[in-house]
Amino acid sequence: MRAVSYRGPSKLRVVDKPEPHIEDPGDAIVRITRTAICGSDLHLYHGYVPDTRVGSTFGHEFAGVVSEVGFAVEHLRPGDRVVVPFNIACGHCFFCARDLYASCENSNPHSDLMGGVYGYSHTTGGYEGGQAEYVRVPFADVGPMKIPDDMTEEDVLFLSDILPTGYQAADMGAIERGETVVVFGCGPVGLFAQQSAWLLGAGRVIAVDDVDYRLQFARRHPGTEIVNFAEVDDVVAHLKRLTEGRGADVCIDAVGLEASGSVSHRLLGATMLQAGSANVLGWAIDTARRGGRVSVVGVYGPPWNLVPIGTAMNKGLTLRMGQCNVKRYMAELLQHIRDGRVDVKALVTHRLPLEAAPEAYEMFARKEDRCIKCVLIPEAA
Repeated sequence: MRAVSYRGPSKLRVVDKPEPHIEDPGDAIVRITRTAICGSDLHLYHGYVPDTRVGSTFGHEFAGVVSEVGFAVEHLRPGDRVVVPFNIACGHCFFCARDLYASCENSNPHSDLMGGVYGYSHTTGGYEGGQAEYVRVPFADVGPMKIPDDMTEEDVLFLSDILPTGYQAADMGAIERGETVVVFGCGPVGLFAQQSAWLLGAGRVIAVDDVDYRLQFARRHPGTEIVNFAEVDDVVAHLKRLTEGRGADVCIDAVGLEASGSVSHRLLGATMLQAGSANVLGWAIDTARRGGRVSVVGVYGPPWNLVPIGTAMNKGLTLRMGQCNVKRYMAELLQHIRDGRVDVKALVTHRLPLEAAPEAYEMFARKEDRCIKCVLIPEAA
């Protein structure tokens, strides 16, 4: 099969690889029909995620058709169309029983950090990803959701990650009706977090970024107020002026470890003196009102970052964060899509063949050609 292969920081190739096979009776093999490049894939691409090995295939957002199942699989059959959460979860361990699928202790048993993830380095289990023509899906009775007959793969593709992640960001903010929410980041997750804040009753949503076309998209699509942090002297002071001097009720960090806006943070991250650039997390803590909430879904790698935790403590903030427990939200969000409350396909600006993956990554990373979200289509589709 053809598959994306990591060759080192900022280097990818599309190569021939052996097709995956059933390794456990609970496995399924899925023929990929749509796969997407996620903002967190760029952390791998740039070499910021520990133990990202040469030869790995990225990709944790994908949908396709079941081609083979192990003898223990009960709920899937060859020919079923499915969308697959990025979390690999067993469905019955201590954490899965509490809907904490991102923390499954059986999909990545040698780590106490998090559960398994498709195509996201050996720190998350070393599983091959879905930017390929085929992928092995463990615990196939647990994660995959069958795609309704009247919907396409692109209708539901983002249920694999970015829509539930954006929704969990808003959900963790415990938004009360009429509250003000500031979302840092207008990438796909940030855009869905903004839309989700409206769904959960926010009275005002403010989006912060420094890429003009993404800010304009946020103004049009989720319908948010926008702030370009590169055009103000002090973004925290500016946001406080917009919020009666007190700050926002809820701040969402949808950026993570590659944030712009601070030369010192970028330098410390690039020289591995901290795990990436954490300045947006600092902005969120500083912008939240006293007694407010900060929700973090932007990806940060271990082991440490320079974060103003003393400010958070003294302001009495509630901080919630984590990888998304995708399966918890899939059915609810499917209904939002079906009812027209969330237009997922509006974010897709580029559809390219899998063979164009290296160029697509470069375009997405450099924010060229007004790229918001890129979907790759394997030849086998």
